[in-house]
This record gives sequence, structure tokens and C-alpha cells, in this order.
Amino acid sequence: MLPDIENLLKLQEVDKEIRRLQDEIAEFPKRVAAIELKLAGTKTQLEKAQTAVKADEAARRKHDTTISDLRGKISKYRDQSLDVKTNEQYKALLHEIQFAEKEIAATEDKILELMVNADSRDKEVKAAQAEAKAETAEIEKEKDQARQRTAEDEKLLAEQRAKRDQLRTGVKEDLLRQYERVSKFRGSGISEVRNQKCMACQVMLRPQTYNEIRSGQQIVFCDSCQRVLYFNAADELVDQKPLMHRPRRHHPKIDSPQAWYYRENFGDTGEVYLCLTNAKGQSSRRVYEIHTGRQIGDILVREGNYRQAFPEDITGAIRLSGDWSEDELDTWGEEAPMVVLDALHADLEAAQYEMKTRASAAPEPAAAPASTTQAAS
Repeated sequence: MLPDIENLLKLQEVDKEIRRLQDEIAEFPKRVAAIELKLAGTKTQLEKAQTAVKADEAARRKHDTTISDLRGKISKYRDQSLDVKTNEQYKALLHEIQFAEKEIAATEDKILELMVNADSRDKEVKAAQAEAKAETAEIEKEKDQARQRTAEDEKLLAEQRAKRDQLRTGVKEDLLRQYERVSKFRGSGISEVRNQKCMACQVMLRPQTYNEIRSGQQIVFCDSCQRVLYFNAADELVDQKPLMHRPRRHHPKIDSPQAWYYRENFGDTGEVYLCLTNAKGQSSRRVYEIHTGRQIGDILVREGNYRQAFPEDITGAIRLSGDWSEDELDTWGEEAPMVVLDALHADLEAAQYEMKTRASAAPEPAAAPASTTQAAS
């Protein structure tokens, strides 16, 4: 294995660890927020209980004031009753006194009810205070543990970054740029090859490319995902599963308003993916180079559906599974995303495998019967 490949493998492991640590550190504020959220419910219960106690106390004070006012009125009415001159006036004052006494009795009942509830209110407050105290202590402990873990992660992150800087010096600059560019978009920049397949994007390699990788004499990139490829003989696996055990491929609907096709030869470009779309009585065609995703030429629009408008493109092409909205297609600009290419590559491989399987399973045509002359001879 080339030294550059060995260093890239070590670099990729360090990069993965750096991303893991960065993600974990970034999660710290969320962890703290989740921890504090646990306490918020208990605090709400405590505040609710305390508010209820205060409300009862305020209600009791209001009732006490009401009783005091009523007793003042009764005293006033009794003083007035001494000066009345008619029975009607006396009866009226007596009625007011009786009404006030009933109001006092009803208000005293309300005060008694509040006094009965006061015990349960006090118990609720004390229970909520105890729970809040215990939970606060537990939460502070959890927050301290989270802070310690984050501090450890930051220390490890600094060590991994230093290790990464050291490993980068052991890789050629142009190869390092390719690795980092692909890693930025795909999460990894180097991939193992097994059984003539890139294990990252699962696309089959050309025999010549596969042999170059196995020789270990030069740097080779995957035509599909652009990752650096390497071969490890110890990991080489031979697929022993019967062909019928392979998962069945999903076939696109025949009347779908959008269709993707693979053409082995398209003008001077070679292998391409075609995207044909129907919309409002017209059809459009987009052409993408299969390895880079680069759009070839402009979008071609014709009248009618794509089967009528582009028969020359469909004939001899392999239908693939693909369905992206017009808005998504427009956002791609002049280059299809790698994730789209990966999906089309995988389906193309499945389609070719399916065609090969059907061909091998088809019965051989019966031999033509020999003529009488041939039989006789």
C-alpha cells in the first residue's frame, strides 16, 4: 500500500473523530437546556402552589374586611333603631340588620373553608419546595457532568487537530486537496475497493481501473464519487450468495411524468443520464455526464410527451428510477448533486445486473430441423 494511502486512512479516522467531538461539543447547550427543562416543571408546580396560598390569604383578608364592614353597618342600624318613630321604619332597620348578619355568617363559612384548605395548601408548597430542592441538586450535578464531558471533548479535540495537522504533512498537496474537497461534501474522502466495487458509493469499477488499484502502484479515484480508492487483500470478499437472493429492483411507473434513462453513447460525450419530463403538453430533456454530473448543453423543449418528442433518445436506453421535482432540477444549475448521481449509479448497476440475470435465464432457441437432404447425407 502506498504511503500516501496509509496516511490518508489514518487522516480519515482522525477526521471522523474530530467530527464526532465537534458534534458532541455542539450538543452541550442542548443538553443543558434539556436538563433545565426537567426543573422547569417542578418550579411551575411550586409557583402554582405558592400562588394559590397567596390567593387564599388575599381572599381571607377580603372576607375579614367584609365582615368588619357588615358589623359596622349592624351597629349603625341598631343606633338608628333607637330614634325611629314608626313601626315601618323599625321593621326596615331590623330587616337590614338580619340581612347583614346572614352575610356575616356566609362570609365566615367562606373563611372556614379557606382555613380548612390552608393545611393542604401548605403541604403542597412544602412538597413542591422539597422536590425542587432535590431536583435542583440533581440537575446541577448533571450539568457539572456535562461541563466536565465537554471540557474533556475540547481537550481531545485539540489533540486530534494536532494529530491531523501532523498527518496532513505526510500527504501530497494535490492528493490532500482532492481528499478534503470530497470529504467536505461526502463525509469521507477515501474508500476501500472490494470485489471490483467502491464500497462507499457501491458502483462497479471498470476492470482496468480495478486492476490498477489492486497493483497498488498509483493513486486511483472513483469515477462515480471521486473518492481515493485503495485495495486491501485481507478484506477482499467474494459474494457467495445465489443470484436469486439479491433484492428485487424497484421499477419506475411506465406513465410517470418524469423518466430517467442511461445511454452508453450520446454524441461525443459518451455515457450520460437523460432526464425527460412532461408538463403542460410539452416535454423537456436534460442531459448529464454520468461521472461528474455536469449538464451537457441547454434544456431542450418539444411539443408532446417525451415518448413522442424524444424517441431517438429512449430507443436502446436503460430506464432508471428517479423522481425529482422541477424546482429541485432548477436548483441544481449546471451540475447534478453527487447524492443524485449515487442514486442513479446504484440503480443502473441493479438494472444491468437484472438484464444480465434475465439473459442467462432465458432458454436457448431450439435448433432448426435438418432438411431431408442433410439427414440423408
